[in-house]
Amino acid sequence: QVQVVESGGGLVQPGGSLRLSCAASGITFRIYALGWYRQAPGKQRDLVAAITSSGTTNYVDSVKGRFTISRDNAKNTVYLQMNSLKPEDTAVYYCNARLNSVRDVWGQGTQVTVSS
Repeated sequence: QVQVVESGGGLVQPGGSLRLSCAASGITFRIYALGWYRQAPGKQRDLVAAITSSGTTNYVDSVKGRFTISRDNAKNTVYLQMNSLKPEDTAVYYCNARLNSVRDVWGQGTQVTVSS
């Protein structure tokens, strides 16, 4: 079964850290581009960070220097290390694995809440 499953979300205080994980199955993980997206209530889903099959990374400006995306092809897992979290980072975070417009897999999302 083709799927990606996120984990690691939760409630954290401002300035804190979380690490999200996304485990993939049913795909040739190493050839897929991977991304983390987030969607806050009433807003559209936006890209946060992405990593290509060759390891090139890209970040939205608002998280540069605070978030790090990485992948472990041996474990079929992509991570998002989030440091110095802010209340505006609160959202549901989604993992995406994409090879092309047909092979495009989304997870169910994990809630991240940054609040004191």
